[in-house]
Amino acid sequence: MKFKSIIVISNILENKIPEKYLLSFEEFLLSGSIFTGASEFLAWTVIFIFVSEIILIIFLLLLNLPLSLLFTPFLVFPGIFTYVSVKQEQNATKIEQSAPDFLRQLSSMLKVGLSFENAMEDMSKYGQGPLYDEMRRTILEIRMGRNFDDAWISMSKRLNSRELERIFIIILDGRKSGSSMAGVIMNISNDLRELLAIKQERKSSVMMAVMFLIISAVIASPFALGMVSVYGNFIQEFSHNSELIAVAPLAGQIYLIMHSFLVGIIIAVIMYGNYKKGIKFSVPLVVVSYGIFYLISTFGSGLFMGGF
Repeated sequence: MKFKSIIVISNILENKIPEKYLLSFEEFLLSGSIFTGASEFLAWTVIFIFVSEIILIIFLLLLNLPLSLLFTPFLVFPGIFTYVSVKQEQNATKIEQSAPDFLRQLSSMLKVGLSFENAMEDMSKYGQGPLYDEMRRTILEIRMGRNFDDAWISMSKRLNSRELERIFIIILDGRKSGSSMAGVIMNISNDLRELLAIKQERKSSVMMAVMFLIISAVIASPFALGMVSVYGNFIQEFSHNSELIAVAPLAGQIYLIMHSFLVGIIIAVIMYGNYKKGIKFSVPLVVVSYGIFYLISTFGSGLFMGGF
């Protein structure tokens, strides 16, 4: 059952936002296993932010809290992005793990004489997991009239795995050329299994460096810069004002945001060799590190002053 307000806001968003952006956002949500329409999801988000702002304003008036807390509800957007990115990563891992068995099964079906399309349809009926879900979606698109090649390429791109995308395109090219694909797919399955094992070893070998970077971004830097802000407030309480003391907290915040963002990029380069994937690390690192800095600089000052 949908609330009337959700329907009204959804209709307004559908009229104001171009359809191509709504479709892209809906595809983004689907990749994170969020099966809700884009306009409806945005409507729920708008209501959540509105209600949260009202509650925060009441608490600010009653408890005399900092006005900057009004920004907190808007963290739902990086939260959504982080959740979907993590879900995409989990789905990609599951797909990669099941892909060698999937290819081996496909090769076996081709060997007994089934056509490529029939083999895909039979496998989609009984398999479980994200890869088979994508297969069922592809079969449905083909039944609705979409070209097989286009549906297959779209599926390969939705898998969120560079290795699998290349392999599926190779299989499609081999099918177009009319070559016997059973043996080729079996060899690809074996190569993929070895490639994934190497990839897992590489990821394990760099985890120590990744953990060091994460600790520096979310613990060491926020704590150190937060204490600098606390010390600056302490000095100002004794009327030792200077331009350097006034600017130091702002400079610390800018440095902290830049540092956390760049750490996310570096982690992506270390783990994947692709800096573009760094956004999914940078966003949560910036939010968490700045949140810790804010808590220390805001409430640590009171504790520090209370000791004197």
